[in-house]
Amino acid sequence: MAYNRQAEATAPEFIEKVVYLNRVSKTVKGGRVMKFSALVVVGDGKGTVGYGLGKAAEVSEAILKGIAAAKKNMAHVVTSGTTIPHEIIGKFGAGEVLLMPAPEGTGVIAGGAVRAVMEAVGITNIRTKCLRSNNPQNVVKATMQGLTSLRGPEEVARTRGLSVEEIVG
Repeated sequence: MAYNRQAEATAPEFIEKVVYLNRVSKTVKGGRVMKFSALVVVGDGKGTVGYGLGKAAEVSEAILKGIAAAKKNMAHVVTSGTTIPHEIIGKFGAGEVLLMPAPEGTGVIAGGAVRAVMEAVGITNIRTKCLRSNNPQNVVKATMQGLTSLRGPEEVARTRGLSVEEIVG
């Protein structure tokens, strides 16, 4: 991998969180081959977030691959100040995550995988609950699905043909 100093200087500063590290093994003729997988969440703290899974023989390589995959998989999230505009349930596979807006001062009430995503997005007041599976990969994917499904008052007003004041007021 070539090191590009200029690209790094112009790139925005990202928050990188390792959600889950897993050691996996494959049994071959000569014994077991150990490798690592790393689930990584990357965000700018201003409403953009992505996740990636990296697999390699070394932990550091797996994390770097996960970060690269997460940067390719970035999505914008609609926020309402420091929280989300409305309640939503994100679903992926057997993972289901309930995301609820919270008033200022509540903080991030969430488990490990969801907390990492919220901190990377920049959401500081939210309540969450994992409803089904607690597998970190499915929980992160369900959280991302829920966050990308959020709609702001402008989008709802445009869909209904009303003004933003009629929707919010």
